[in-house]
Amino acid sequence: MHIIIASGMSGAGKTQVLHTLEDQGYYCIDNLPLELFENVFETDRLLKHQKIAIGVDIRSGKKYLKKLPEMVAKLKKRFRTDVIYLYAGKSVLIKRYDETRRKHPLSNSETTLREAILKEYDLIAPIREIADIQIDTSTTNIYELASKITSRVCNTKQQSLSLMFQSFGFKHGTPRDSDYLFDVRCLPNPYWIPELRTHTGLETEVSDWLSSHDIVNEMENDLKYFIEKWIPRIISSQRAYLTISIGCTGGHHRSVYLIEKLARHFETIYKDAVIVQHRELE
Repeated sequence: MHIIIASGMSGAGKTQVLHTLEDQGYYCIDNLPLELFENVFETDRLLKHQKIAIGVDIRSGKKYLKKLPEMVAKLKKRFRTDVIYLYAGKSVLIKRYDETRRKHPLSNSETTLREAILKEYDLIAPIREIADIQIDTSTTNIYELASKITSRVCNTKQQSLSLMFQSFGFKHGTPRDSDYLFDVRCLPNPYWIPELRTHTGLETEVSDWLSSHDIVNEMENDLKYFIEKWIPRIISSQRAYLTISIGCTGGHHRSVYLIEKLARHFETIYKDAVIVQHRELE
């Protein structure tokens, strides 16, 4: 049995995640009162399902949120259980509520929307702390979010690792959902070579140029060594999801090249576990 607990900030995309999971064959329960959380897994009718997804948020009972880590720990001893935490920037959440004209669960005549968002962030900290995977949906549309959930969660086999390699450009902002983030702006930049500027790290012209520099090869080898050394420790601590982000200035050349090199290398070690995303090329 695979159980997914989807939670996070109101307006960050939990409903869309549950819709995606339902399409993937999960039996979904939204806004389950947490006082019923443990008892629901003793129900024969529910246990006949092999895939179950439960939506938990601030509406599920504020006083029970602090007990959720203990509840999940017990559940993980019985079933394969993953906790997904969704979040987005305050300005993004405010814009979403303004556009949909929906009411935040904690806002009222005495609490503004901004105050409600800040209050909720503190209240659901227990969920954030036990999350197996955190997803920043600030710049993610519903189709991209569905793709992330399907590839990272639904297709991850039991006891395996979902290893995402992500390139990005610092000038477009750093991805906040990274476990490890590396800055490679110190490396030679193909952008300053006129004939390479319009190409990307996916193309032979750029990859050949970068691989001709010893410092680039040294960076690649150091990153391989670091990741190879620590991934077994991560797996042994029962972490199923790992996101490694590499950034250069624009996210088109150096970071893309290194992500591709690392992904191809680790595909030979962790078959079917590697996912590649080039944020600035999408």
